Amino acid sequence: MTFASRTSGRRVANVKSAPLAVENVTRGVYFFRGHMTDYSHAVTEFARDLVKIDSRSFVSNLPISERIEGELVGFDLERLDYTDHRGAKKRALVAHRGPIGGVALSGHMDTVPDTGWSNDPWSGRIEHGVLHGLGSADMKGPVAALIVAARALPSNVPVTLLITTDEETTKAGASEIVQSSQLVRAVRPRGVVVAEPTTMIPMRGHRAHVHFTAVATGVQAHSSSGRGHNANWDLVPFLVEMRAIYERLRSDASLQDAAYDPRFSDFNLVIDNHGAAVNVTVPKATATIKFRYSAKISPEPIIDMVRAAASSAGLGLDIAREGEPPELPADHPFVAICSGIVGAPPQLAAYGTDASQLQALAPCVVLGPGDIAAAHRPDESVAIADLAAAVPVFMQIAQAVGEADF
Repeated sequence: MTFASRTSGRRVANVKSAPLAVENVTRGVYFFRGHMTDYSHAVTEFARDLVKIDSRSFVSNLPISERIEGELVGFDLERLDYTDHRGAKKRALVAHRGPIGGVALSGHMDTVPDTGWSNDPWSGRIEHGVLHGLGSADMKGPVAALIVAARALPSNVPVTLLITTDEETTKAGASEIVQSSQLVRAVRPRGVVVAEPTTMIPMRGHRAHVHFTAVATGVQAHSSSGRGHNANWDLVPFLVEMRAIYERLRSDASLQDAAYDPRFSDFNLVIDNHGAAVNVTVPKATATIKFRYSAKISPEPIIDMVRAAASSAGLGLDIAREGEPPELPADHPFVAICSGIVGAPPQLAAYGTDASQLQALAPCVVLGPGDIAAAHRPDESVAIADLAAAVPVFMQIAQAVGEADF
C-alpha cells in the first residue's frame, strides 16, 4: 500500500521469532523471544530528545513531529496536517508496519504550559536514572517507549502507531486521525493501547469531559472615572451557581460513580480577566469549567444547570463535548490480554485521554509507564527503568493481539 511517505532511520533491535518470554532481568535488560536486549539507551536518548523540544499545545508541533518521523524506518507513514484554532500549524502521525490488524500504540506529542517551573522545562536532564522535563511522564517518555517497541518487533507482527497532538486541549489530533486517516482505515487495528502514565496498570475506561466557557462583557475605563463597567460583577452570580454545582457533585450520590476514585466528578474552574489591570474596569471576564463524567453518569442535568445559570446572568456560553467516556467490560478480550500480560487487574481512570476519540477505531485500553501523579506539575519526571521496562510489554501485547481472535 502507498501513503504519504516512508522515512529512513535505524533499527533499535533485532528480534527473532520464538515463543514469547519477557522477563525483567536488571536495569532495563530484558529477555524477549530468547534474546537479551537492553532498551534503556534507545529509550533514554529518544525520550530526552523529545523533552528538549517545546511542544506546548499552543505552539506548532512540527519540530517534534519531524524528530519522531525520523525514527520510523520501514513504516508506511501518513502525515495529517491541520491548523489549530489559534493558527498554529499542527501534525498528527499514523504509521504502520506488517500485515493488517494487530494493535495500535498511541501517544500524544503536546504538553501543558510550563506553569510553575523554576528551572528549564526543556533541559531533558537525567539524574540518578530519572528523566526530568516538561512532558517527560505525560507523555514523551511513554511515546519514546512505544515507538522503540514498535521498531523492535519482527516485521511480520502487525503494529500501528497513532501519534497525536492537542490531547491536552481539544483532542484535535486524535479527531483528525479518526476522521481523515486513510492508513488507519486500511490497516484496521483491532485494539488501541493509549500509553498514558498508569504505572503499567491497565485502565479499561475513563471519564470524558464537557468544557464550558462563560463570558461576561463589560466596558473598559479608568476605574476611578465611574464611566466603565466591570465584567466581573456580572460573572459573580454565575460563579455562585457554579459553586453550588461543585458542592452537589461531591455530596449527591446520584451524580457519582463508586467504580471511580474519586467517586465524584471533577468540576474545575479557571477565571481569566485577559490581562486587565487593577485600575481598569474589566472589559471581558471568562470562566472556563471542565466537567468530567463517567459512562454511568448522564451529563445532561449538569449541562442544563450551567446553561440556565449563564442565561440568568446574561452571559455568553459555549459548550464543547469531547466525546463519550470510553469504558470496556472487565472481561473484554482486549482488556484480558493487557491485564494478563502485565499481571494486574484492570481499573478505571478519573482523568481523560485520546481514547475518548480513538475508541471509534477500536477498543481502547490505557496503559503506560510513569505515574499520572507526576504529570502537570513543575519538575515533572519519569524513571528511565520504567520506560525501558514498558518496551517488551508493548511488544508482547502486539504479538498477542496479532495472534488473538476477538
